[in-house]
Amino acid sequence: MNKDTGQTEQNFSSEIDDGIDIEESFKEKCKNIIKQNKLAFFSLIMIILIILCAVFANVICRYNPYTQSLKDRLLAPSFAHPLGTDELGRDTLTRIIFGARISLTIGLIPTLISMFIGTILGLVAGYFGGKIDFIIMRFADIMLAFPSLLLAMVVMYTMGGGLINIFIALSLVNWASTSRVVRSETLSLSKKEYVEAAKSMGVGNATIIFRHILPNCIPTLVVLFTLSIPSAILSESSLSFLGVGAQPPTASWGLMVVSAKKYLFTQPVMVLAPAIAIMTVVLAFNFLGDGLRDILDPYLKER
Repeated sequence: MNKDTGQTEQNFSSEIDDGIDIEESFKEKCKNIIKQNKLAFFSLIMIILIILCAVFANVICRYNPYTQSLKDRLLAPSFAHPLGTDELGRDTLTRIIFGARISLTIGLIPTLISMFIGTILGLVAGYFGGKIDFIIMRFADIMLAFPSLLLAMVVMYTMGGGLINIFIALSLVNWASTSRVVRSETLSLSKKEYVEAAKSMGVGNATIIFRHILPNCIPTLVVLFTLSIPSAILSESSLSFLGVGAQPPTASWGLMVVSAKKYLFTQPVMVLAPAIAIMTVVLAFNFLGDGLRDILDPYLKER
C-alpha cells in the first residue's frame, strides 16, 4: 500500500515538474520572440493602447466631439485643449480619439469581410482547379488590374457617402489579393499525403477543405490580415479626404485633414495631429505584420 502511495506521489510530482518545465519553456520562448521582434512588440502595445482609447473614449474625453462652440474656434494648444480646437470650436484631441473608432472599425470590418470572400474563393479555385479556377482567377486579375482606391471611389460615387457604403466598397475591392495567396497555398497543400489519404478514404471535399487545408493557411492569413488593415485605414482616409468617404460631422481622421488644410500655416496642429495619428496606426500595424511574418516563417518552412 505504501509502495503504491509513494509511486502515485512520484508520478504526481513528475507531472507537476513537467508542467513547470512547459510553462518555463513557454515563457522563455515568449522572451526570445520579444527580444528578436522588439519593434513588433512595441507596435502591439501601441495598437492595444489605441484600441483602449477608442473603446473608452467617452470616459477619457472631457468634451463632446460634435458640440460646436464658435467662441472657442481656432484656439492654440493649451492645458484645457492640448491640441487646440478646430474651426467650429471642437476639441481636436477629442475628435482624434473618437476618430480612432472610425479608423479601427474601417480597418477591421472591411478587411475581415474581404478576407472571408477571398479565402473562400481561393480555397475553391485552388482545390477544384479547372474552369472554376480559371473563372475565379481571371475575375481576380480584372480586380487587381485597377487601383483599389479608384474602384472604391467608383463604388462610393455610385452608392453615395457614408460609413456603411465604405464597408461595402472596401470589402468588394480588396478580396482579390487574398484569393490569390490562399489559392497558391491550397495548390501546395492539396498535394500533401494527408490530403491524398483523406481523398482515398472517401472524405468529402468540404471536410478536406475546411478541416485539413484551411487550418494550415491560418498563419499566412494572420500575417495578411495585419498587413491589410493599414491599407483599409489609408483608403478610408483618402476617400474621406476626397469627400466621398465619411461625411461631416463624423470624427474621421481623413475628414479632419481635409477640413483643416486651409489652416495649415496658421494652425498647423489641426492638420498634423490627425495626419500623425494615421501614420502611427498604419506603421504600428505594418511593423506588427512584419514581426508576425518573421515569427511564423519558420513554421511555414517546416510545414
